[in-house]
Amino acid sequence: MGLADMLLNAHGGGATELLAQRFGISPEQAASAVTALAPALASGIQQNAASEGGLQSLLGALLGGQHQQYVENADTLERPDTIADGNAILGHVLGSKDVSRQVANQASAQTGLGADLLKQMLPVVAAMTMGVLTKHTVSPGGDQAPGAGAMLGTLGSLLGGGQTPSSASALMGILGRLMG
Repeated sequence: MGLADMLLNAHGGGATELLAQRFGISPEQAASAVTALAPALASGIQQNAASEGGLQSLLGALLGGQHQQYVENADTLERPDTIADGNAILGHVLGSKDVSRQVANQASAQTGLGADLLKQMLPVVAAMTMGVLTKHTVSPGGDQAPGAGAMLGTLGSLLGGGQTPSSASALMGILGRLMG
């Protein structure tokens, strides 16, 4: 399952309706927006994880953040702090507001939705992305979730000592499959 599918299945499969209500668009438009935005977010996370210290930062964010709330509690999609957190995530993942604008413009061309609307949606979708990754990586108690052991085990071996090209490649493969 790719990142877009995981996002659309968030909130018990109701993410599309929640985003549609939040942004005043149809569920089909919300699904189209998520599908168009997800690849850029996935690519940014993969590139960030591949950078020096990126894996440690990703693991720290997944284990230490409260990101799971963004896919479990519908009320969080309305909160200003979700936008702030999403913008911080975008800063790490995409690097700059210019890149975020380019992502929104590209998604606009794909979906027919306005770039301004997609710029508003992008921080919420970024927050939800970290929520989905957290949910599929750790359990509510902070333990490994079923099926995530390989990812966390690989991360642990990378962080615990000598980073080998083969283990880094294995992790990027795992991230690639998880992110679509």
